[in-house]
Amino acid sequence: MIRSSLLIVIAALFAFSEAQAQDFIRVSYGNDFMSVGSGARALGMGSAHVAFSNDVTAAYWNPAGLLSVQDLEVAYMHSERFGGIVGYDYGAVALPVPGSDGVLALSFFRQGVDNIKNTLNAWDRERERPRENVNDYITEFSAADLAFLLSYASPVSESLSWGATAKVLNSRIGPFANAWGYSIDVGALYRSGDYQFGVNLMDITTMMKFWTVDANELSALETEFGDEIPVGQNEIILPTVKIGAARMFDFGDFSLITAIDTDLRFENRRTYYMNVGSMSIEPHVGIEAGYIDTIFLRFGLTDFATDRDNRIYTSPTLGAGLRLGAFDFDYGFSSFAGTSSDLGFTHRLSLRFSLARL
Repeated sequence: MIRSSLLIVIAALFAFSEAQAQDFIRVSYGNDFMSVGSGARALGMGSAHVAFSNDVTAAYWNPAGLLSVQDLEVAYMHSERFGGIVGYDYGAVALPVPGSDGVLALSFFRQGVDNIKNTLNAWDRERERPRENVNDYITEFSAADLAFLLSYASPVSESLSWGATAKVLNSRIGPFANAWGYSIDVGALYRSGDYQFGVNLMDITTMMKFWTVDANELSALETEFGDEIPVGQNEIILPTVKIGAARMFDFGDFSLITAIDTDLRFENRRTYYMNVGSMSIEPHVGIEAGYIDTIFLRFGLTDFATDRDNRIYTSPTLGAGLRLGAFDFDYGFSSFAGTSSDLGFTHRLSLRFSLARL
């Protein structure tokens, strides 16, 4: 029943997307906040996670990986970027569906900048100076992006599984502007011995976002500064293809996972990306070494880019994990080299609970 319903939704969204495409403009980076991903484990491995995501966080990386969830799993993550200016929070829960072979998951993302000063009403245009008691005219607001994901995974055979995710996004710039968007992801995961291969077609229906602007909240732009009040615009964000491969090694008490992913985007990103026509290519490489399935060290490479002389740069990542009973504690660190080194460090902490390990 769940599988049939998801397929019907996908088909309906495809049809609606084709019918309404002419009313939208194509944009780049429209939902780029989602590229941060889920879980500190993934960050430590350079975000190379499509082929072996095997817990509740797979709802983002590859929903087909949710099939490894054996019982209730809950995850939470907090991350700060750009020197702590941008906060990022993620939470998710996954549970096998009773009476079926499928797994259902619900995920939540929020990225935002809080406590932004609104000074639109603090300027006295007639006197060309700030108003008296200016602090009484200054308010604060947040600029935030939120996403809600409903995911489902089901087996096709012993070695192949598939999954789908329905996404709803909300972008809000304080009381001034608001947007809602939606799309579908579809993923597959194939296992063959120590090898795993994954693909996730993100925003396969295209992400469609509908912006609205509150003209009353922005009236000071027109009355006090003589500017035009902006209007809302409908947007289309093109699909992204995530492809990955991983291999598992078992050395008794020690284990090793090697993974490589490639993100293919079709937004005509030009600045310092590796491009083939309008398609940009974004590789990710990761390694995880484990000891007695309890202590984990991770290393990765991400943010591959080229400069004007076609030299390739990248940013290394580091991570560590500790498994204690039903709990996993993970830490990830990035952006200490490469093209993003001057944007500050990224620290990511996440906690995961698995009822199956109690």
